[in-house]
Amino acid sequence: MEDDLVKKIKSSPNYQKLVSTRSSYGWTLTWLMMIVYYGFIVLIAFDKELLATKMGAGVMTWGMPIGLFVIVFTVIITGIYVRRANSEFDDLTAAIRKEVL
Repeated sequence: MEDDLVKKIKSSPNYQKLVSTRSSYGWTLTWLMMIVYYGFIVLIAFDKELLATKMGAGVMTWGMPIGLFVIVFTVIITGIYVRRANSEFDDLTAAIRKEVL
């Protein structure tokens, strides 16, 4: 019984669309996050002077806003994924359920 259900789900065009779309979208966002995060780590490793440079006459250095950007970028990119998952991906999942059950 369960094998038949799995076969029905896997043969569904909506399931195949969901898997390919979600996978490619997830990998795109993963690569963006890796570029930002590892870019920051490479900057720390190879250009500490830039990060230690003070902004204007105050005491804040460039490292603080750049580090904050990495954190904010993570939250934004997560929100972008959740928004698409809650609309498009959930709609496809509901269509698969309706089709199969």
